[in-house]
Amino acid sequence: MTESVLATTMSTPVGELALLVRDDTLVAAGFTDVNDQYARLQTDVPLQIVEHLGRFSEAMSSYFEGDVAAMDTLPVAQPGGAFRQAAWKVMREVPAGEVISYAELAARAGNAGAVRAAGSACATNMVAPIVPCHRIVRTGGALGGYYYGLGVKEWLLAHERGEVAPAQGELEFTAVD
Repeated sequence: MTESVLATTMSTPVGELALLVRDDTLVAAGFTDVNDQYARLQTDVPLQIVEHLGRFSEAMSSYFEGDVAAMDTLPVAQPGGAFRQAAWKVMREVPAGEVISYAELAARAGNAGAVRAAGSACATNMVAPIVPCHRIVRTGGALGGYYYGLGVKEWLLAHERGEVAPAQGELEFTAVD
């Protein structure tokens, strides 16, 4: 067991992406700084800033360089009940560049009547974009919300559809406190 949460930040075309790993599992990720992501963990395990997180950093670099399936097999863990765990699993099954509605997410997660709970699973997702809640939209196709802003959600979907140029040589990791 790792005695700390290891964290790094990488520059992406849509801003800084913080990645936090504990026990070789991604436990938080998002387009905010490391301290924001660490605070969301609500843990007393110490934070250790590193420059690179091995396969996690490599997979995310590959994703932003155009291999939109590169992050699909990264191990993730986050707290949540049975429905949220099922919803997060379903999100990872939605192919890159495709979208499903919150209602479809609820049905695929085992409770068609739990549309609000499906939205809540998206809102509380602590490992975006690896658990790709950006692929969940409102019925009718409107984007809905995204913790990191609709511009980021739009860019991620366009990137996955090949509608924007992949990053080339602009991704770098920084070890910042």
